[in-house]
Amino acid sequence: MNLIIDAGNTRIKIAVFNNSKLIHNESISIDNLVAKVTELIKKFACTNAIISSVGSVKKYQIAKIQAEINLIELNYTTKTPFKNQYATPKTLGVDRIALVSSAISKFPKQNVLIIDAGTCITYDFINAEGNYFGGAISPGLNMRYESLHKFTKKLPLLTPKFTSYFIGNSTENSIHSGIIHGVIAEIDSFVNHYREKNKDLTVVLTGGDTNFLSNRLKNSIFANPFFLLEGLNTILIYNL
Repeated sequence: MNLIIDAGNTRIKIAVFNNSKLIHNESISIDNLVAKVTELIKKFACTNAIISSVGSVKKYQIAKIQAEINLIELNYTTKTPFKNQYATPKTLGVDRIALVSSAISKFPKQNVLIIDAGTCITYDFINAEGNYFGGAISPGLNMRYESLHKFTKKLPLLTPKFTSYFIGNSTENSIHSGIIHGVIAEIDSFVNHYREKNKDLTVVLTGGDTNFLSNRLKNSIFANPFFLLEGLNTILIYNL
């Protein structure tokens, strides 16, 4: 059994895979990480693990996990199943490394655009020859709401809500329209751009806002909220 830990900007997702099959997943707090790892190792008899962290996990926590299980700490030097053509590989986020690994595993010899709609919205492209070139990073839904509130004196802090009104008839509706329709237009525009330049493009949408956005996009996509976890498992298996 493989233990997978994805420590993102806002939460920690932890999962257990039996080979390539996801059999357990949950979100936990950073303070509960070591205890939860110990619990799952015993419950599922896990023998190998991988952790992807953007910096929220402390060194002492990683050391405690390493004492209990064979652990890979994902970074830019970790062996991956794709050819990294990124100009600055040392700065490439571990979450993006995992997403691209998932794409090449699930869609081999295909052009794939991965859109991760979380704290940030990231766009990552890998071609049919297995070359990863990069993509784009923009603010996520909640970041846009928080920015409007933080950098103005009177705009309220709202939570994401879809509105059918394109022309907002109140301040709240105007904010919802600007952010939600803006993100949808952004994503569709990116997909259209990549499709113009790459034949037979497969598009994957993942991340915390997957369910909120997937049915509102014009383009055909594969929605998979577990795509990053599956990518981490792919990397773990690739390194065993």
